[in-house]
Amino acid sequence: MNALKCRLKSSGGRGFFLLAMLAVAVVFFVGPNFAPVGHTATQTQESRPRRSEQASPAPTATPLATTTTQTPLSRPTVTPTPTTQAPPVDRIAPHLGEPPPPPKLKPKPTPTPPEEFGEGEIVRVNTELVTLNVRVIDRNNRPIGNVRQDEFHVFEDSVPQPIESLSREEVPISYGLAVDTSGSLRTQLQSVIDAAKDIINSNKPGDETFLVRFISSDKIETVQDFTASKDLLMDGLESLYIEGGQTAIIDAVYLTAEHVAEYKKGDDNDRRRRALIVITDGEDRVSFYKQEQLFARLREEDVQIYVIGFVNELDKESGFIRKSPHDKAVNLINKLATETGGRAFFPQSLSELPQIANAIVRDLRTQYVLAYNPTNKARDGSYRAIKVAVDQGPGENKRIALTRNGRIAPREGTSTPKPPPTRLPAAKRAANTNKTP
Repeated sequence: MNALKCRLKSSGGRGFFLLAMLAVAVVFFVGPNFAPVGHTATQTQESRPRRSEQASPAPTATPLATTTTQTPLSRPTVTPTPTTQAPPVDRIAPHLGEPPPPPKLKPKPTPTPPEEFGEGEIVRVNTELVTLNVRVIDRNNRPIGNVRQDEFHVFEDSVPQPIESLSREEVPISYGLAVDTSGSLRTQLQSVIDAAKDIINSNKPGDETFLVRFISSDKIETVQDFTASKDLLMDGLESLYIEGGQTAIIDAVYLTAEHVAEYKKGDDNDRRRRALIVITDGEDRVSFYKQEQLFARLREEDVQIYVIGFVNELDKESGFIRKSPHDKAVNLINKLATETGGRAFFPQSLSELPQIANAIVRDLRTQYVLAYNPTNKARDGSYRAIKVAVDQGPGENKRIALTRNGRIAPREGTSTPKPPPTRLPAAKRAANTNKTP
C-alpha cells in the first residue's frame, strides 16, 4: 500500500509539471494574437503601433475575421477613432490660406483746417456766401450777356459787398408749373396748356419740372412731381380740368415755392437754378396764409417766380377805400415777381402766350450766378435788403440788373422753422371759407 501511494505521488507531480509547461507554450506562441470571444478586431488593432504608409495585416487567429463577406480579407473595415481625426479646417488651410478681412467703408476725408482758424470758423465762412441769380437787360427788356465781374456792384443794406465769383455757366433748372384751374380761367385753359407745353419742350438734359393744379386751399394738388420726362408732363397737362371754387393763390404759391426750394437741397453738387411759373387771374379769395407770411417765406428761399396774369376779366371798379379786384391782383402779381427776381406778364390776348413762354425760357437760360461774402456777420435772423447795380455799356447803353430784393440772415444756433407742405386742416379751411372776400 505504501509503495502504491509513492508511485501515484510521483506521477501526479509529473502531470502537473507537464500541464504547466503546456500553458507557457500556449502563451508564448499565441500571445497578442489571442482574442477572446466578444472582442472586436478594432481592439486587436489598437494594441499594435499605427503606420500611415500601409494598412495593418488582417487578423487570422480570430473567427470574427471570417464573418465579413463583402470586403477583402486583406483590408478589414476599421472604425476611425474620433480623438485622432484631424479637424476640417486643418485639412483645407494649406490650400486656401487665411480668409480675407471683411470689407470696410472708407470715410470721406475731412479737410484739415488751417492752424490759425478753428474748425467752426471755417465752416461758417463757407456757408455764409450768398448766391444770386441775376438777369441783365437793356431798355427794351432784351437780355445782355457780356457783363464782366468788375462791372457788377452788390449792396446789402446800402453797404458795398465783395463779389467772390461770377459765372454764366448753364446749370440745370428745377421749376414748377402751378396752373389756376378755377372757373375764372375756363375760356383760357386750352391756350394755357399749349403755352405750358412750349415751356416744357424747351427743357434740356438735367432740367426737372413738376406740375400742380390749384383752386381753393384744400385743392392744391400735385398732378406730376419732379421729373425729366416730357411725356409724363404732357400727360399731366392734358389731364387738367376746370373746377369751381374760391381761388387761394397765396396758399398755392407758398406751398409750391417751398417744394421747389427744398427739392434736392443740400446735395454736395447742388448748383440748380430754381423757379416757379404761376398761371392765374391773380385774385386771391380764401387763402389761409397772409401776404406778409408769404413774402417773409419767399425771402428765405432762392426761387424766382414768373407769373402770367389774366386780369382783364376782373372788376376794375374800386371803392373809396377798397382797391378793385383788378388792382389788387396786379399788385400781388408784380410783387411776387419783383421780390424774387422774376418777371410778370399780363397778356392782352391769348395769341401772346407763345411769345411769353419763349421769354420765360430765355430769361431762365441767360442769367448770371453771382456770389458775394456779406460784410455783416451778425447771425440775428434780420432782413437784409439786396441791390445789384451794373455799369453802363458802350455808348451809354443803359443796363439793368434784376435779382431778388433781399434775404433773411441766419440765426445763431437755430434754424428757421419750415412748416411742411401739407394741406390745411379742415377746421382752418372752414374758418377761412366763412370770411368775406
